[in-house]
Amino acid sequence: MLDTKQIKTLQQCKLFAGFSETEILHFFDDINYKLVAFSKNEIYSLAGMPYRHVDIVLAGTMVCRMSSVGGKQIEVSRLRAGHLIAPAFIFSANNLMPVSVETVEPCSIVRIDKVDFARAIDENSRLCMNFIRTLSDINVFLTHKINVLSLMTVREKVGYLLIKRAKEQNSRVIHLYRSRQQIADSFGIQKFSLQRVLADFEKEGAIEIDGRSIKILDSNKLK
Repeated sequence: MLDTKQIKTLQQCKLFAGFSETEILHFFDDINYKLVAFSKNEIYSLAGMPYRHVDIVLAGTMVCRMSSVGGKQIEVSRLRAGHLIAPAFIFSANNLMPVSVETVEPCSIVRIDKVDFARAIDENSRLCMNFIRTLSDINVFLTHKINVLSLMTVREKVGYLLIKRAKEQNSRVIHLYRSRQQIADSFGIQKFSLQRVLADFEKEGAIEIDGRSIKILDSNKLK
């Protein structure tokens, strides 16, 4: 049975936007589900495997990576508590996962039976609209991701990241929570390319680097 903390986590899931704790409890009372735990660095799914369930992350973090034939990897996204895993592939005719998903820390998920989920969204208009909105948000995210990966230079990618983090943290002194390698992987670039651009920005007086903390001195020089 789901505990209070798990119910509160599910309230953060876009699928249950606007649902009260009681409504979420009623939803799970009417369907088949189970809780599944994963260890750190455990494979959740490999690229090319069929996606057969409706899974929501309750705790922990998973990383989604896409690999080329030559072995180059790009970090596509990270899944955290409250995220619905691969919603676009739940009812897809071609439901083979395009990415590999691995845990970066111990994780737990709630796994919902796909048939029960289909019945639930058919009967609950609010749940159905939330699911449609989730799919739409994914389309927006992927369109933006393609733009960043394909159309921006390395310098533009790094400048974009710094400005975005400053807005998110509402500060000119930002903290990068991920390592340089993880950031490079998310952009599909080499770590030394990232470090070179950061060094160039610092020489130009755009930023001041102190480990994972970076102070933005002139945001115009990052554009």
